[in-house]
Amino acid sequence: MSNKQNFKKRPQAYQNRPMRNNTSTGEKAKNFKDTIIKLMKYLTAFRWQLLTVIVFTISSTIFAIISPKILGGATNQIVKDYRDIKTYELITKNLPNNAVLPNNTTVNDILNNLPNRSEIESKIPADQLQTVLAFNVTKKPTFHFDIIGQIILWLIGLYLVSAVLRYLGSWIMTNITQKITFKMRQDISAKINRLPFSYFDKQTYGEVLSRITNDVDTVSQTFNQSLSQIVSALVMIIGIMIMMLSISWQMTIVALLTLPISMSFVLVVIKKSQTQFMNQQIELGKLNGHIEEMYAGHQVTQAFNGQARSIKKFKTINNKLYKSAWKSQFLSGVMWPIMDFVGNLGYVGIAVLGGWLAINGRLQVGDIQAFIQYMRQFNQPIEQTANIANILQSTAAAAERVFEFLDEPEEAKENKNLVKIKKVKGEIEFNNVTFGYNPDKIIINNLSAHIKPGQRVAIVGPTGAGKTTLVNLLMRFYEINSGTIKIDGIDIREMKRSDVRQMFGMVLQDTWLFSGTIRDNLRYSKPDATEDEIIAVAKEAHVDHFVRSLPGGYDMVLDEEATNISQGEKQLLTIARAMLAKTPMLILDEATSSVDTRTELLIQQAMDRLMKGKTSFVIAHRLSTIRNADLILVVKEGNIIEQGTHQELLKQHGFYAELYNSQFAD
Repeated sequence: MSNKQNFKKRPQAYQNRPMRNNTSTGEKAKNFKDTIIKLMKYLTAFRWQLLTVIVFTISSTIFAIISPKILGGATNQIVKDYRDIKTYELITKNLPNNAVLPNNTTVNDILNNLPNRSEIESKIPADQLQTVLAFNVTKKPTFHFDIIGQIILWLIGLYLVSAVLRYLGSWIMTNITQKITFKMRQDISAKINRLPFSYFDKQTYGEVLSRITNDVDTVSQTFNQSLSQIVSALVMIIGIMIMMLSISWQMTIVALLTLPISMSFVLVVIKKSQTQFMNQQIELGKLNGHIEEMYAGHQVTQAFNGQARSIKKFKTINNKLYKSAWKSQFLSGVMWPIMDFVGNLGYVGIAVLGGWLAINGRLQVGDIQAFIQYMRQFNQPIEQTANIANILQSTAAAAERVFEFLDEPEEAKENKNLVKIKKVKGEIEFNNVTFGYNPDKIIINNLSAHIKPGQRVAIVGPTGAGKTTLVNLLMRFYEINSGTIKIDGIDIREMKRSDVRQMFGMVLQDTWLFSGTIRDNLRYSKPDATEDEIIAVAKEAHVDHFVRSLPGGYDMVLDEEATNISQGEKQLLTIARAMLAKTPMLILDEATSSVDTRTELLIQQAMDRLMKGKTSFVIAHRLSTIRNADLILVVKEGNIIEQGTHQELLKQHGFYAELYNSQFAD
């Protein structure tokens, strides 16, 4: 959705606002250290499992580090056996034909009797000469397949153990991650119910939703992947360095020389590509917002011939997106060829130096092979470490947003010894009530009113006069600055909030229905309602006839936005839901605003039956619907300026008479 739609305004406390998904890219934590400490607290409950994961990861990594060295030993054994065989063949081919040799005749015995001994010895590598001289000529050397087989079995065993340990570590870490994620979401869910309504005046619902979904998911993914990668990368770097130095310190220096070259290229590319990636995300957001706006307002676009303007704007945004996406993908794609090129230069240096050391007998072929494997592995943990550093920054930012939410000031805790009214009469008294959503901006000033039990009270006035605010205060969605609100003579602050709210049934102008069956939506106000009670209320609210015409009837599943029924039908369902609750008091906020005139009359009749004997508050803009009210409160700029019955107020020729006459002047 476009950014311009993501505005902040004071909502009606019980208004169902659409949720928007707000995400951010490239964000860094304001306080990295404190955030990480708080994250660690979540991990303390799993310290033994984490220790097990770390041990498994270190063991698995060590086995992976040892493997190339062992494989190099197998290669050395094959090369040695091959050279022994070739050396044996070189010497024994100089024996006279049909020569009979006594037992235990050695190559040295033969060489002592040959005139070309120096010539033959010059063809034998220096490191082989002593071994060759000890050969028993009557026993030809062969490949030591038993030794090679043992090495291969050791390798398979190491690879298998390494894989099993890595799998077990991953399984344990996934279990830890999901439990932490579960705990975080549980904490957030519980926190939402403890937050004052004033918090949601400052934050969009999409912002809160983003913390529950995107931010928690970011933290979860980091725990699941990065934690073990950090341990593995550190062990891998240290272990490979040790193994490389144990093979050849000269080749290690050559390998390390390539690192600053490749890393400098990587840093330059990342710096340039990051800007383009951010631009890409910004333009993508604009494009998505424009498409969503045009789709949602398709009829308006057609009605005002705005297609050409819409297409022009789309092309402009799409061109910017194309340019930033092309640059970002090109730059990120360039990084790997550069690193491969620098890495290949390193391989060339290793191959040349290793070959020279092997010729001089200071290194074996298997050692060169192992070193090249280590060099290939060496870049991987360094790249992982750099990548994890970036991930940790974004994770810390996401975790910080979660902890900021969890640290928000909560509703004042309720006292222990609170009063509960056993049988509610419905007498309500506002006594010098003063209130402001912001302390420096008071919108209700010293308001007083007395409502008798069973009265039908209509609250009227212009937009922004404070009609809904009165109901918010009555329900304790907000706490008053001064004064008192009493129900049956008891200050509502001396009762539990849940007990106060349980006294009222509510029907709102903005209908709220959840994804589920129609029966479940009706039963929301009274979970233990019987089928007979549901049907009786549905008939009384004129819901039964249209529900039975729907596919599935009461078992029909409403989709997420309840778009498979009309707005008027939604309103009827919310009215039936309020009826089913059978509360001693009612609040109706433009309850019939979304139904046609004929249905409105039917609903009004049902409402008359519903409100009989109950204290009821009706917020209305259509004054024709409240002419039969027992008491009308006329609110303007946060004050009750007039009160009385419909006829009494008309006779006063005051503000109410103006409002009424303006609606029926024609």
